Formats: sequence, C-alpha cells, structure tokens
Amino acid sequence: MRIALDFDGCYTEDPALWDKFIESCRDKHDIWCVTMRYPTEKVDIGIPVIYTSRKAKKIHCSSIGMHFDIWIDDSPEWLFKNG
Repeated sequence: MRIALDFDGCYTEDPALWDKFIESCRDKHDIWCVTMRYPTEKVDIGIPVIYTSRKAKKIHCSSIGMHFDIWIDDSPEWLFKNG
C-alpha cells in the first residue's frame, strides 16, 4: 500500500504520533510526505517528500506518475485545488 502523509497541519500537529506511525508502516507499506510547499521550504521527516509547489496534490502526483492508495490530509480539498 502506498500512503501519502501531509506535513503542515497533519505531521506538524503531533510529530511523535506520526513518527510512530511512519515507523510502523516502513516494513509493509510505502509512505511518502506530500506537501504543497516549494522545494526551497525543506521538510525532513525521514521519508521521501514530494513538493507540489502550491499545485493540487493528487493532480500533481498523477502528473509525475505517483499514485497513492491512502491520503492522510487535514485539508483534503487541496488534493484537487491549487493553492
């Protein structure tokens, strides 16, 4: 299973919780951070990061050939809406 985890508003709200979640997923699942940040706004949480540069997350990921089974996001409207 491929999982997309939002950074701002999800991970940032409880890093300890999400670090445990990430660690529990590592062996069985492919977990990525997908953020609307620009690449110059670095995120370092120990998993691969996709920076959409304020583009809609799901649309951007599809355009680069990345597809996710599960999206964890506090603002799911940004999956389809540009920032």
